[in-house]
Amino acid sequence: MSDHEAGPGGEAGGERVALVTGAGSGIGAAVADALLERGWRVALAGRRAAPLEQTAGRAAGGRALPVAADVTDPESVEALFGAVAARWGRLDLLVNNAGVFGSPQPVEEFSLHEWRTVLDTNLTGALLCAQHAFRMMKEQDPQGGRIINNGSLSAHTPRPLSAAYTASKHAVTGLTKTLSLEGRPHRIACGQIDVGNAATEMTGRFGAGTLQADGSVKPEPVMDVRHVADAVLYMAGLPLEANVQFMSVLATTMPSFVGRG
Repeated sequence: MSDHEAGPGGEAGGERVALVTGAGSGIGAAVADALLERGWRVALAGRRAAPLEQTAGRAAGGRALPVAADVTDPESVEALFGAVAARWGRLDLLVNNAGVFGSPQPVEEFSLHEWRTVLDTNLTGALLCAQHAFRMMKEQDPQGGRIINNGSLSAHTPRPLSAAYTASKHAVTGLTKTLSLEGRPHRIACGQIDVGNAATEMTGRFGAGTLQADGSVKPEPVMDVRHVADAVLYMAGLPLEANVQFMSVLATTMPSFVGRG
């Protein structure tokens, strides 16, 4: 087993390099913290520098690299991956986590600006980052790596008033499958984690009540975001000969996913 691979649990994680987008808050910050705790070197990407610096400050030994970046901007993404290459010379894991929900709007009133903002962030941003990750992972020695896309349960089931978000996450599933297929000859594995109701800033309103498919407004249960981070650690810790293609992690009793709602 090389220094850049590990068995389940990622025991050899100290020599491996990860990049997490949307790492300033929520799921991204939790995943970055978990990887750093496990001994990974982690590049933290996000639009706001201050929260990235805060996350990086919790890591010892220079293992965190905060980089302010906008995943919708090709030049910014190129600079981000250039910073990773300059610092560590390789990339073993990309966590495509950056995403926005957008404003809830009826489909007939959904603004084109809002549509483009959500699609550019959730889908185009994931593609741009995956392209650079593929280039690095194909050329480095040892060759290969892993990409984990954040798909959301909206990749399966929509919430009301979420045309752009739902469309973007369904498209992420198609991207995940394509990356998985095209990565095979180059030892690049790609999987997707679909999260339901992790306790983050994005789900903060759920406890007070959120719109349901039947038109009612009900509070929804949430789960600790650390459970998502632990799931990502499991996926990332597998050797490249094994892959979790899709994993759903959700609050056990959340509505509107299993059953009718």
